[in-house]
Amino acid sequence: MLKLKVDPEIELRLFKPKDSHKFFQLVEENRVHLRKWLPWVENITTPIDSQSLISLWQQQFSENHSCNLGIFYRGELVGSIGLHQIDWFNKFTNVGYFLAKKAEGHGIMSRTVQSILNYTFSYLGLNRVEIRCGVNNLKSRAIPEKLGFVLEGKIRDGEYLLGHYHDLFLYSMLARNWPQVQGPH
Repeated sequence: MLKLKVDPEIELRLFKPKDSHKFFQLVEENRVHLRKWLPWVENITTPIDSQSLISLWQQQFSENHSCNLGIFYRGELVGSIGLHQIDWFNKFTNVGYFLAKKAEGHGIMSRTVQSILNYTFSYLGLNRVEIRCGVNNLKSRAIPEKLGFVLEGKIRDGEYLLGHYHDLFLYSMLARNWPQVQGPH
């Protein structure tokens, strides 16, 4: 069972089947807020959908393909962060995240992404982390920009969402540029 203590207020942990109802509630309460940026939100319409998604995430974790963690702020599930499509040969992954509207403005996501980068570079030994954000998703873009990621460019029509394509910005961080990493990678 993977658990990461970010700080006294924030803990990250793998989703378990018992989290499916809480996850569904989180999505349901934030559906309007999240659907603008996350294509999978439209597929979560019942707690059963959440349970199926969490089962898929558990399988992917057991096969070392990805890692999806709940973000618990003061004990309450307020979001999710994941390492997606882990490429062990080339030592890179993509980070995706979301946060409940009511949890914004407390620095939760910045602290969470810092923690997941420490884990990714120091513990997993990966070399490269990418974050892709909708060009117009200013709050999501603020995270890699604040943490010193390099903006590598725009992915035109990078994601199909709500009946049309939209552009994404691609940010990256290398282990050698992340200040918390010690030693060669």
